Amino acid sequence: MKNIGRLVVTFSAVLLGVLTVIAPARADPELPENYNFFGGIPYELQHPGGSLPGSNDFSCKPTAEHPRPVILVHGTGGAKTTNWGSYVPMLKNRGYCVFALTYGALRGLPWPFTAVGGMDRIDVSAAQLAAFVRRVRAATGARTVDLIGHSQGTYMPTYYLKYLGGADKVTNYVSLAPLWKGTGSITPQMNEFGRLLGDIRLPMCVGCGGMLPGSSMNAKIWRGGSPYVKGVAYTNIMTRYDELVVPYTAGYVRGRAGEQVKNIVVQDTCAEDYSDHLAIAGSRRAAYFALNALDPDHPVSVPCEFVPPFTGQS
Repeated sequence: MKNIGRLVVTFSAVLLGVLTVIAPARADPELPENYNFFGGIPYELQHPGGSLPGSNDFSCKPTAEHPRPVILVHGTGGAKTTNWGSYVPMLKNRGYCVFALTYGALRGLPWPFTAVGGMDRIDVSAAQLAAFVRRVRAATGARTVDLIGHSQGTYMPTYYLKYLGGADKVTNYVSLAPLWKGTGSITPQMNEFGRLLGDIRLPMCVGCGGMLPGSSMNAKIWRGGSPYVKGVAYTNIMTRYDELVVPYTAGYVRGRAGEQVKNIVVQDTCAEDYSDHLAIAGSRRAAYFALNALDPDHPVSVPCEFVPPFTGQS
């Protein structure tokens, strides 16, 4: 009986070794996907200053299927965790190398202020993005990166592209709730307001005036008569119910000759989508539009489903 027992143990060990060779373990278990704008906040509260699971793995190497790392650029008041609870697991589960930074947090303040980004001058934030892109490219070996931005994160990277050498380092530039014309661009009077007050440094959001129409920063964004850079593929994803980018068409700018631009209003294909400025970054619909912008040769089906304002789907 002892010999039979030893034989069973030996056979089991050999079989386990064969199965390990034939069917190696998955590199990464799937991350739970949670389409809710606030989905990343619990992780920040539990891991102050950390990175969402699946993001900022500087040992990640892009694959032939997804050759460019994706960098997520949050909006005003956001962070690398709080803004991207929906996008990090979605992208990681599909084989992308995913990175996210917190830019523009006011210096010299403790946590939780370090998780409130987008508050500094836009040129300062763009320099931080430039340094982050350099680090990602050096670690991954990628020649270019793709950007997905939300709100100010759609606007600020243009300064990087036009003034800090980023034009040849970005392939796809995906914008959720973009504000190319500046928010509040309703009347000529509002443009004059932006021209007069756009450079005033507000106490907590030093660079927010730069997002006003008529501001000197908006003029820099539009240098050459367009917010776009030739050679970069732009996708603008907007909602008619945006209450912070007013009007929402401030982000609906057609490309000129030689500029590659696609404009998407989420309600054009689904009347059940009630995304507002926050929910569009927590919506499965907008996220799948973004996926298709990153990999147009392998599109996914974008569902028409109810999207509530504020949170996005849960």
